[in-house]
Amino acid sequence: MAEPVVVITRPQVHVHDADLSALEADAVVLTAEERRWGRRRVKTRAGRELQLALPTGSRLIPGDILYVARGWYVRIEAAPEPVLLVVPASFEEAVRIAFEVGNRHVTLGVDGGRLLIPDDPATVQLLNRLGVAFERGQAPFEPLSAGHRHE
Repeated sequence: MAEPVVVITRPQVHVHDADLSALEADAVVLTAEERRWGRRRVKTRAGRELQLALPTGSRLIPGDILYVARGWYVRIEAAPEPVLLVVPASFEEAVRIAFEVGNRHVTLGVDGGRLLIPDDPATVQLLNRLGVAFERGQAPFEPLSAGHRHE
């Protein structure tokens, strides 16, 4: 008999790491965009099926504990995704890039001294127009904000 689908109604469970030490760790690996979708089915790495029924506006954060059951728990992980990797030559260049990218309602992440920007043709064109050197890569992407909203 198949296990019933677990329904998740909160984006985070508050526990101490010590409480998890004896439990099997499992994870849901999602892109930045997928972490904003609060109503859908997901599968964990171990193949467990979960139904997300989160409050409107919820955002799943990498590292957060999503669910704790008897004997196992689920943590949110950021999936590697296509990004443009930019190492600004100066603080001024970093601000200019952030302004131009944000002005187009595109999210931006920071990883040490690198800016991470979702890889899409319009952003590639923008960076080329600005004369900014970049590399294409795969990296977990965590935007600095949830993106622009007109609310």
